[in-house]
Parts: sequence; C-alpha cells; structure tokens
Amino acid sequence: MRYYFLGLGLLLCVGIFSCTSKKVYAPLPKSPSKPYQVYGKTYTPLPSANNYVEEGIASWYGPKFHGRRTASGEIYNMYAYTAAHKVLPFHTKVRVTNLDNGKQVIVKINDRGPFVAGRIIDLSYQAARALGMVETGTARVRIESLHSLPKSKIKGTFYIQVGSFSIKENALTLQQRLSVLGYNSRIVQIFYEDSTLWRVQVGPYYNLLQAETNRSKLSTIFKGSFIFMD
Repeated sequence: MRYYFLGLGLLLCVGIFSCTSKKVYAPLPKSPSKPYQVYGKTYTPLPSANNYVEEGIASWYGPKFHGRRTASGEIYNMYAYTAAHKVLPFHTKVRVTNLDNGKQVIVKINDRGPFVAGRIIDLSYQAARALGMVETGTARVRIESLHSLPKSKIKGTFYIQVGSFSIKENALTLQQRLSVLGYNSRIVQIFYEDSTLWRVQVGPYYNLLQAETNRSKLSTIFKGSFIFMD
C-alpha cells in the first residue's frame, strides 16, 4: 500500500470565517489530469486515488462560496458532503476522520485546494459540521481513499439525504411518501445562523454498497440525493 503523508502545518486559523476567507480558487482545468498553477506553484493531479492515505490539518469553507463554480465545474453546495484537495482525482470518495474526536465523514472531491500552508483538505460546511470542527475552524484529520476497497466492505452507518425544508410539514409529507415507497426515514432538525431546516434522510444502511444501491434508485425520483456517514 502506498502512503502519502504531508507534514502537519503550524498555521491555524482563528475563528470560523478566517478559515473560509483564505479560500483560493484553482483555474478550471481543460483536463482534470493536467498540471495547474496557483501562486506560482505547479500541482499535478494523481492518476489514481488507490490506497491514498494522508494526515494533516483540515479546514472548511462555506457561505462566501456557496453557489460558486468549483474547479471540477460543479456548483459548490455548502450543505453537500464534498471537499477540495490539491491532487486527488475529481469524484474520488474519501473517508475523513477527525483525530481529536474520532468522528468520520465520507466526502467527494470536487474542488482544488486548500492553498494555505499546512492544510491538506478543505471541507464543505456540512462535512465540517459532521466532524465537529465548525467552531474551531480546523482539525487534525486522516483522509483515506475508498476507491481501492470493495464497497460492500466499507462499513459504517450511512444515510441518504433526499430533501431539506424550511417548513416542517413539507418534510413530514416527504417522509410519508417515502414510507409508501417502502423506505424507512428520519427527520433531522438543524439550525444554521437564523434559519431552521428539517432534513429527510433515508436509512440507516450499514455498508456503502447498500447505500449507493438505494441512492441510485432514489435519485430517479429525488434529484440531488446524496450519501453521508452518520
């Protein structure tokens, strides 16, 4: 197994928004495998994510970049489970473990960065929230590519989010619809700034293969459904 370890940086951000304000966008590549430059430094994307493991400092980015285009061409959604990495191939799925509290999340790489000394991955707001690092802004993490493992062997507690509503009754209506379709689901209430959201999540599933099989079915009805590790 090949391991890629980067040294831990000493640069920590102070406060939540100082972590997000340093985000620098890489140019949209003509080819996702071609080298690119930021601040005069050249980065060459890896041809494969197989067996990739790395430890270092994670940061996150959120409201300031919500709705903007990422380096992969996708639109950044701070409520999706995504992340930016300097060299991992786009669409790579990685498991991120917060080494300070043991919490884990699975994210998809769809952006480039972070281009700040000592940081190895820039997480979406939602992923950072799941890892318990929104308030601190940064955390010590391990990232592991899941592409070299059979999906049936990737264990955990997975949910599929199929909807998010500002009105609770709408979430209840969707939950009833899912029940008719034969799916178990839960409604999770979250608070963000001055807003309250009710999220409808199908599951749980206890390996990634089960979750992806059902997400594929659900996405034909509920566009934008995505998987996350609880």
